[in-house]
Amino acid sequence: MTATASPPALLSPEELTPAVVLAGRALAQMDQVLLGRSQVHRMVLAGILSRGHILLEGLPGVGKTAMIKALGQVLSLQFRRVQFTPDLMPSDILGTHILRETAGGGREMTFQAGPVFTNILLADEINRASPKTQSALLEAMQERSVTLLGNTRMLPEPFFVLASQNPIEMEGTYPLPEAQLDRFLFKLTVSDVATNILDDIISTRRRGEPPVPKAPLSAAELTQLFSAMERMYLPRAVSRYIARLVAASHPGSAEATADVATYVTYGASPRAAIAMAEASRAYALLAGRPSVGFEDVRAVAPAVMNHRLILNYKARFDQVGELAIVQGLLDSLDEAGLSLPADVQLEKSGKQGKV
Repeated sequence: MTATASPPALLSPEELTPAVVLAGRALAQMDQVLLGRSQVHRMVLAGILSRGHILLEGLPGVGKTAMIKALGQVLSLQFRRVQFTPDLMPSDILGTHILRETAGGGREMTFQAGPVFTNILLADEINRASPKTQSALLEAMQERSVTLLGNTRMLPEPFFVLASQNPIEMEGTYPLPEAQLDRFLFKLTVSDVATNILDDIISTRRRGEPPVPKAPLSAAELTQLFSAMERMYLPRAVSRYIARLVAASHPGSAEATADVATYVTYGASPRAAIAMAEASRAYALLAGRPSVGFEDVRAVAPAVMNHRLILNYKARFDQVGELAIVQGLLDSLDEAGLSLPADVQLEKSGKQGKV
């Protein structure tokens, strides 16, 4: 009989506090570099702690690239940027074999590593490249490796793809395939900033240049954060709620909402449930809690599921988006999964019944 590994010991308050302080330091520095993006920064750091890849969508010039560069500086990770263009080839990302002359006068094929061999790869405007080039990242994102000419090479640890994309309505863009979208932990929307933030930018920063982070995290401190993540507790009731949320995103589910049944062709994949569980752990850690709560799931669920739902033509005709459908699921699905009479309503905050 094979012995099952025991789960890691839960975080004590003495172990949790240093990790929360480190995470807060990283968030504070990102907030100083890019103004007016505190919630986006929190979600990006939660994605990194979950060891996931992140897709940022927004119009050009709203700070997507600056945010990712700042993240690399704050976490002291190796950072490389690839500008995706229609003529970009897979070898421009992964690397290629070149013929070189040896010291003895012969010739041999040697591997020239591409920019993917880094800790943080910024895939800038990823949806401007052709589908062939986009698919070159599939193995790297899932397996953290690159296979060329039968040889598999592991990527550095940790490895993240942080991609930016322009809204698909813009000219010169190619929709990302569903298989690649599913490999992104989050899809986050970076919107325009408020007037007061614009005023601060032009008043305090010449040419809009952000400051350099003054206290980046060391490799040991980042490892400490990852170690704390491994010991975050996910109660069985919360994991059940995550499973029910993902299952309810499918039209044939017993708990599917009317919007899901009407507008969704395919719901979220099992990878979405795994991603939601990890992201909830990270969000709880950033909030200073050693255990995941329902509020952590509700905070990360839209970013986890919005790019994993495949809608039908009726959704476009009625102008119903993925975020609205996910929010409807969160509003209708009771966390506890209780079978109550129809005349009994539960308040989300206090769970006190009203008859």
